[in-house]
Amino acid sequence: MLSELIAILAPIIICTGCGFIWAKSGSEFPTEFVSRIVMNVGTPCLIIGVMAKVQVDIDIMGEVALATAIVMTSMGLIGWVWLRALKLPIGTYLPPLIFPNNGNMGLPLCLFAFGQTGLALALGSFMVMLIATFTVGLLLVSDGEGSWLKRLQSVAKQPVIYAMLIAVSLLVTHTQLPRWIANTVDLLGGIAIPLMTIALGVSLATLKIQFWRRSIAFSIARIFGGLLLGYMVCLLLALTGVSRSVVLLQAAMPIAVFNYLLALRYQREPEEVAAMVLVSTLIAFVGLPFLLLGLL
Repeated sequence: MLSELIAILAPIIICTGCGFIWAKSGSEFPTEFVSRIVMNVGTPCLIIGVMAKVQVDIDIMGEVALATAIVMTSMGLIGWVWLRALKLPIGTYLPPLIFPNNGNMGLPLCLFAFGQTGLALALGSFMVMLIATFTVGLLLVSDGEGSWLKRLQSVAKQPVIYAMLIAVSLLVTHTQLPRWIANTVDLLGGIAIPLMTIALGVSLATLKIQFWRRSIAFSIARIFGGLLLGYMVCLLLALTGVSRSVVLLQAAMPIAVFNYLLALRYQREPEEVAAMVLVSTLIAFVGLPFLLLGLL
């Protein structure tokens, strides 16, 4: 079991460490370019390539997506009540509670722990988070800046949306991609997860821990609160096997780095959000072996 845990966690820790060391060495890392190439090329190809090869019941993928949506909605409602009681600004502190890092960290974890099937189901969860981030997330932090139409247009411009539509159609119709297309999307999709984890390490190297007490409190709420909600939703939907494990892993992910980028863009206490991202990631790295022990 120990060797299995090492096999799952070592690639993520090593790739994240490479990014961390790269940033600390002072070498240039084109974060914006890497983010754009991952979101616009790597991830769409990864989605299509994985879905074209894996045998996943579309109903099961729908259940995982639904479970993710319920967990995020529940976390949002509970977080809203908590923040109102503490008299803290909703636009600053609610997004870190709602949006977990189920891309940079969740996707590789599900891949190494549960193979291509786990990755396929995790991509369904990732899509829910992505859509929610570009709609609800922007609505929360932008303080009414722009209309719902503009936000929906922003979502419609994301290539991953169309990649998911193509992937679902391939699943439903059991269509095989021509070999040259399959090889191409596999090659391009292969850049997504390594670049995601390296970029995570670079981001962690540039963040600083401030506001320790509040950062720890919100980190615990995000990770353990998400895990508890994920467990309850799995019971509610009667999820079992790999789908249950993927939902629990994705629900227990730390605060997504994208929350810091949103806070920075809209001046929502970015230093404090950065501290939450860093602290929650450190807690997740400590707790993940124990969670995986219970899931494997």
